[in-house]
Amino acid sequence: MDIPALPFTITDWSKVEPTEHPGETGTATWRTFQIGDLRVRSVEYSPGYLADHWCDRGHVLYVLEGELDTELRDGRTFKLLPGMSYQVSNFGDAAHRSSTRTGAKLFIVD
Repeated sequence: MDIPALPFTITDWSKVEPTEHPGETGTATWRTFQIGDLRVRSVEYSPGYLADHWCDRGHVLYVLEGELDTELRDGRTFKLLPGMSYQVSNFGDAAHRSSTRTGAKLFIVD
């Protein structure tokens, strides 16, 4: 990840317009700051959310609240709780998708 040239920037996430992204079930609500190829997001998954796609993009994901289940295409699964993160690159065979029974609030940089 390359962080492009930008001035010191503060983001008040409560003032960033949310966008809704339906999953296979449930909804993801994103608040996004983007400059160049850098995308920083505050994301909330509704209870019962299941992503509608396998993601190949690299991320640093940090769980703020709730429980997040992450499934890799190879069948491995991981449960992340508040205070846990995962890091995955754009390279290799780490396609993944997220789900949550209870809902989750995340901070994601990609």
